[in-house]
Amino acid sequence: MEVLLGITGKDFTILAASKAAMRGATILKSSDDKTRQLNQHTLMAYSGEAGDTVQFAEYIQANVQLYTMRNEVELSPSAISSFVRGELAKSLRSRSPYTVNLLLGGIDPITQKPHLYWLDYLASCASVPYAAHGYAQYYCLSILDKHHHPDINYEQGMKILRMCTDELKRRLPIDFKGVTVKVVTKDGINEVEYDDSKQVISA
Repeated sequence: MEVLLGITGKDFTILAASKAAMRGATILKSSDDKTRQLNQHTLMAYSGEAGDTVQFAEYIQANVQLYTMRNEVELSPSAISSFVRGELAKSLRSRSPYTVNLLLGGIDPITQKPHLYWLDYLASCASVPYAAHGYAQYYCLSILDKHHHPDINYEQGMKILRMCTDELKRRLPIDFKGVTVKVVTKDGINEVEYDDSKQVISA
């Protein structure tokens, strides 16, 4: 029931994650941050079993930082997605696989192009222009498919995100407590103040 959304544009990647920490239909916390900054230009959002998600996210974060310290070079989002997929594939074949779904977004520090990767607990990995996990897939993918194109600017990206959260508020049978929104640009990662109380009328 957790919500993850990702949108790429001309020079940015937006990741949004629901604030509600849930166990079944019970909300345990209304201000949970389901994202981890992996390096200056790469961000990961996660959902799934509570213990698995945090442990796996911290494991990936620590290994990416260790690689940067050892080699004095930052991994690109593409390289990190390959590493994450490999770790998920290894855990899938172990006695205690991680039950975690991920969106990995960032800006390539060399080409300055935005990237977004969709990964699931079965170690599937796909490079996509926009993505969703959880129940958000059922309500938002049609909106993203209609309104997204590769050259959208930041304002257009935020408008599409607002359309998605409006739809979720109207139709999702649970209160997901709003979303935490972070934007990755060539200048780094910034958290955006996001007020979802205003509705947007799609053109």
